[in-house]
Amino acid sequence: MQVPGPFEYDRATSVEHAIGLLERRGDAARLIAGGHSLLPMMKLRLADVEYLIDINDLHDELGYVAVEPGVVRLGALTRHRELLESDELAAVLPIFRDAERVIADPVVRNRGTIGGSLCQADPSEDLSAVCSCLDAECVVRNGSGQRVVPMAEFHRGPYETAVGDGEMLVEVRIPLHSRSSSAFEKVERRAGDWAVVSAAAAVTMADGVIADARIGFAAVGPHTVVIPAVSELLRGGTPGDQLYERAGALAAEHCEPTTDMRGTADYKRHLVRELTRRTLRRSVRRIADGRS
Repeated sequence: MQVPGPFEYDRATSVEHAIGLLERRGDAARLIAGGHSLLPMMKLRLADVEYLIDINDLHDELGYVAVEPGVVRLGALTRHRELLESDELAAVLPIFRDAERVIADPVVRNRGTIGGSLCQADPSEDLSAVCSCLDAECVVRNGSGQRVVPMAEFHRGPYETAVGDGEMLVEVRIPLHSRSSSAFEKVERRAGDWAVVSAAAAVTMADGVIADARIGFAAVGPHTVVIPAVSELLRGGTPGDQLYERAGALAAEHCEPTTDMRGTADYKRHLVRELTRRTLRRSVRRIADGRS
């Protein structure tokens, strides 16, 4: 039987209370919200947790979707279901609805949070690819204030983030650009499974050419991957299947998938190539259709 090791438990009543508990307990403490990643790791004794801090009661404070001029702010305790069902969010960042439709199952989506997903730092985690391609920023708070960490620096490696002892992720900020849109694609062995490969694209157009583009991949290396060479190739290019094919081939060349139970490295590179084409094509089509 899988049983966690012994641990102490407390329930935070505010962000300040949670941070105070984290500061006192140091690296022995872990936060729990949805718990769908942490609890299985505790049962398998893969996570050594001496002190568990429940932050579910902070949803009123940290569970929000705020679409403002030039930026979207997402509270760290916003549930997957809330991201999926937000029409306001889908209108400006349709990639979130694309992704949330294929993340796990309704039970997980009802309890899991965006903050938990990003802080788990699983190399196969879908929202990490989404936030990476959107050039998101993570707001991390501690007892003396807060700091803003670019998504490119947030993940330090598998299951390791820039959040230190006595700190917690409180918000994700995503810049908005005119004439922009986004899309997400995922291949999985069965519905709700971890990705064999997933790809997230964000494209900005100007004067009929691609002004900027970023593509994030999950499950193709030790952490979520954004390939600068692909962005450089796409900038200034005229959208079309020929350009998408070149971008896909370049992405497949630069990623580092490994063979595992979900597929061979060659198969994953094939998926990188194909999903790059699909997400770019859909993003550009959405801009043309006025779906920013």
